[in-house]
Amino acid sequence: MPAETERRRTEDSKPRRPGFYDRVLAEADQLDFELAAGVEGIDDEITLLRLKIKSILEHDPENIKHLTLATDALARLIKTRYNISKAQKKGLQEAIGNVLRDVAIPLGITIGGNIIK
Repeated sequence: MPAETERRRTEDSKPRRPGFYDRVLAEADQLDFELAAGVEGIDDEITLLRLKIKSILEHDPENIKHLTLATDALARLIKTRYNISKAQKKGLQEAIGNVLRDVAIPLGITIGGNIIK
């Protein structure tokens, strides 16, 4: 089996099809790309941007352009990370209401001095 085919095997031993970027990525970059493809969410990117902002502040605090670009990108990522759809918000409100109705009221727990009915 050629080395490239063997390298493309995933953990479940299925050969990986050649990807769109394979021709432009160096071999080391292809390995990093495969690892990154398995990452879900954007928490690591948020952390990375925070570290980059810290580095800019330590080494080039007068570089307003880079600080602005990094903090704007961080704000967008955080907004994306915590953005929930209207349906999710409604579901969350219903779930909270159910907990209050089914648990808090029977236990006599009050909110703001009033008993929830």
